[in-house]
Amino acid sequence: MKKSKMRSEASSSSNNSNRKGETVVGDCGTCRSSCGYCKSSGRTSITHGLWAYSVTVDDYQDLLDRGWRRSGSFLYKPDMERTCCPSYTIRLRASDFAPSKEQRRVSRRMQRFLDGTVDVEKKSVELIKDPSTSNCNKVSSSVENNSLSHNNEENNKEEEILQFLSGQIDNAVQLCIVSGQFLSGIQLPKASVKKVSQAKRKLLVEGMENLLYTSNIAFQLAATLNRAQLAEKDVQQIRVFGQSIEDTGPSPKIIAAKLASSLIQLAETSGLSIRACNGHLNFYSAMKQASLDEDVHIGTVSKESAKTCESKGGCLKNSSEHPQAKRHKLQIRLKRSSFDPQEFELYRRYQIKVHNDKPDQVTETSYRRFLVDSPLVFVPPSGDDTVPPCGFGSFHQQYLIDDRLVAVGVIDILPRCLSSKYLFWDPDYAFLSLGKYSALQEISWVKENQTHCPTLQYYYLGYYIHSCRKMRYKAAYHPSELLCPLRYQWVPYDIARPLLDRKPYVVLSDFASLQNESSPCISENVMGCQHDDIGQGDSNDVRMDYDYDDEMLDPESESDDDEPDTETSRQTVGVEDGDISNIVIRGQGTRDIQRVFGPIQRRSLESQLRKYMKVVGAELSERMVYALGSYL
Repeated sequence: MKKSKMRSEASSSSNNSNRKGETVVGDCGTCRSSCGYCKSSGRTSITHGLWAYSVTVDDYQDLLDRGWRRSGSFLYKPDMERTCCPSYTIRLRASDFAPSKEQRRVSRRMQRFLDGTVDVEKKSVELIKDPSTSNCNKVSSSVENNSLSHNNEENNKEEEILQFLSGQIDNAVQLCIVSGQFLSGIQLPKASVKKVSQAKRKLLVEGMENLLYTSNIAFQLAATLNRAQLAEKDVQQIRVFGQSIEDTGPSPKIIAAKLASSLIQLAETSGLSIRACNGHLNFYSAMKQASLDEDVHIGTVSKESAKTCESKGGCLKNSSEHPQAKRHKLQIRLKRSSFDPQEFELYRRYQIKVHNDKPDQVTETSYRRFLVDSPLVFVPPSGDDTVPPCGFGSFHQQYLIDDRLVAVGVIDILPRCLSSKYLFWDPDYAFLSLGKYSALQEISWVKENQTHCPTLQYYYLGYYIHSCRKMRYKAAYHPSELLCPLRYQWVPYDIARPLLDRKPYVVLSDFASLQNESSPCISENVMGCQHDDIGQGDSNDVRMDYDYDDEMLDPESESDDDEPDTETSRQTVGVEDGDISNIVIRGQGTRDIQRVFGPIQRRSLESQLRKYMKVVGAELSERMVYALGSYL
């Protein structure tokens, strides 16, 4: 590097075309850390990191389009050839979005909940929790009206309870998927609960007489999960180690035990005892045998029993009288990123309940650093169709049901996209699939705001990690595109998927070009690719997920700056060249760089600047300010 070309901020004139502010970053170099996706024991996650003091929304948009993401004020980009889990930026053009059957079902379920037609939880719990009251209601109705319509009504109540219990099991399966206990990205069967008749109870072994309901969902889940795991294993490997099909995944007994553990809260509120027994998920009544002999929920009761009910507290009531369905109010509020104690408490509950974090790990400091702090320079609305009414910057989108905060989406709104960063939600509302619902709302938001800002067209879902099943759900938002890690071109997911099935790191743009030329080999693979089964399971966090997607990376992680720059040496084809003398440098004492840095220091800085230019690109490297040390 020639001395005359080393440039400091004082000797340069900024040609900043951004709306407002400037981007100032400190180079953290190559960082290694443990991987939150493959859970490897070593520091196998390799990224290049930048500490952002401030970033304009235009510069961050361009960084996203080169494979960067942020965790708080720390910007990072995976070293795609060396990291354990290559992470591809994934996006969707909002106007092209085609919701799947499952996604439409999520929207309908929310609407039914708001209308009060799906709020069976309270009513069903009451029926289960106080069987004597339910019995009295049936008694009074049978005394007053022994008609066929009454019997149909009782059957409907019984069916309602069975549907409620089935839904609770499905919610427990969702929690197991989100927490990583079950595989995600596959179609899992729905639960079905059946009533155990009084006649069958009498044939059961001692201690099982109070069994009311049962489900064999654990056997179905085990079969599905085993098939999915076998598909990823080499058949020869299985033979060598003498493994059987049953050894490849969790057994029905283990699955039933996990589900029973997840249903503890239901047991506490319903009065039922929920236990796993030989792979079956059983629901027992806490009532004594004398009550059970009357077949609490459906059995015929005599007039003498009715008189007893009257004398015990006037619980006599015509069961045909249904209370008016309770409607619910949903509010969605968009606010600029800032600390909110209510949000933090929800985040804390979510991390502990869903991700099994230890309470002492979920601190206010880590929450602020991860989801509140943002280097993005806020751009207020301009009123000229170039900025949406909320402005550009970092935001928290709150979801409130009946004025109760139930979910928070952490997002960045940029000139060309809404970038989804993370979502945390209330575990009590898992049955609403808030992760999927919030993603649908964010896609709709992009569509609606295109009238205010025509350049705002895309929805970015973070990183797609094909080697991690938990992250594959993002491809369910169709038709999506993946960013080529070398040429930074967008490639349709349907082309990328069969390639990623073969190996985790692929230069996607090479095969996209072949597809455009109608290569028979690629075309056949793409035509045989089916996306319908992606994400159709019950993963709830689009920021896992959807998340779980932005694993905290510490800029002070072990640095590899002394290692050969493999990314610089290998990724040269198709990458634009630049002149490092055009990088604006800022720092204490850099007014006269030639006097401050000696020859050895200048050579070291030159190597560092070339790595930096490679990972951010020539244009951005000349637009952003490169901070040395503590420049403030």
